[in-house]
Formats: sequence, structure tokens, C-alpha cells
Amino acid sequence: MSDMESCFESDQTPLIPSQTLPGSECGEAWFCVRTHPKHEHIAAAQLQENGFRVFLPRIRYRRPTRCGPAWVTEALFRDYLFTRFDLAIALRRVQHSRAVRGVVHFGDRWPTVPEAIIDELQTLMGGQDLRLVEDTLSPGDTVLIATGVMSGLHAVVTRVMPAKQRVALLLEFLGQRTSVEVDRNRVTFLADEQSKRVRFPVLKQNSDVIVQSC
Repeated sequence: MSDMESCFESDQTPLIPSQTLPGSECGEAWFCVRTHPKHEHIAAAQLQENGFRVFLPRIRYRRPTRCGPAWVTEALFRDYLFTRFDLAIALRRVQHSRAVRGVVHFGDRWPTVPEAIIDELQTLMGGQDLRLVEDTLSPGDTVLIATGVMSGLHAVVTRVMPAKQRVALLLEFLGQRTSVEVDRNRVTFLADEQSKRVRFPVLKQNSDVIVQSC
């Protein structure tokens, strides 16, 4: 189960059967929409073009590549975004929008995301859809050496030298711990270290947040 799906509770009151949706009185609410892989921005643009409010939180961070660390932008919740609409009236339009795989549901239950959750996420994002992930190294950080003869090795930062744009690393090589000094641009955070820099407790798996259902 993904982090996004885990924020919904499974014991919610069932919605009126789908064939009677036009007669329901749910009103507009925020829903979680699943997109095709790496197509979140396309789905968001299409939904906005169709007149729906969309919230697609994204992060920008450095990732290792064969040519060295490169800045990339990704959705905070991969393959998911939030959109606001009236389930009884607009479900089919949303479901059939370009790059959309479907609205998250559990059988005949269509959970909504409380306005307070969206507000808190937007606050944590600084009121923007894009957030720059901190890229400042500190002693104790675990990093990946992205280029050079030691490419692919994991190491621990022991000292940062801003003036020289270099860092001192401690790594294990052939069963021995070795201290080396490399250019800052040759190292990047590991994926787990990257995730520590963007935390949204309201969406943790064991969150106490109650997700409403129409």
C-alpha cells in the first residue's frame, strides 16, 4: 500500500451506488486522483483546463546521474495529485481526463480529503506548488559518490569545507575505513536521506487524521 493510499481509512460509510450518483448531494470536495506514471503534471494541466481546482505538490532536488548530480523536479506523492469537484456531477469527466488513471476509491467508497489537510499541505509547501529540498550537507549525512573512480560508493560526511566547495568523507573500502576529500558536486544525498528533508506528518501511515467520505 502506498503512502497516499494509507491516509484513507477503510471503514468509511459507503457512498450511494454509482448508478444513483447524479442524485447524491455530496457537493464539491477534495479527492485524491491517481495518474499514469510520471504524468502528474499532464493530468494536472488537463484537469485545470477542464475547470477543476488542482493541487499538485512537487519537490526539486539533486539526484545522481552518470554525468554527475543533476537537479530534477518530481511530484511529492508520485503518481498522485489532489483535485476538487462534485463527485455526483463530475466524476466521469475527471476519470476520463488525459493522463488520469482514476479517482482513489475502495469498492463503493469514495473518500474525500478534508480541507484542513489540503490547507496544511499548502502551508508546509510555503503556499507554492514547488518546494526546493534543502541541499546543504552536514557532518553525519549519508551520501552517494556519483562520479569518478569511487562512483556508486556510500559514505558518511565528516567535515564540510564551504570555501573550497569540498567535503571530507568516511567510507568503507576493502574492509577498511578510509577518509577521503572530494568535490562537493561529486556527491549527492541518498534517497532515504532526501526523504527526511520533506516530511508531512499528516500523511504518515499511522496518522490519526480522519479522512471524510461523502
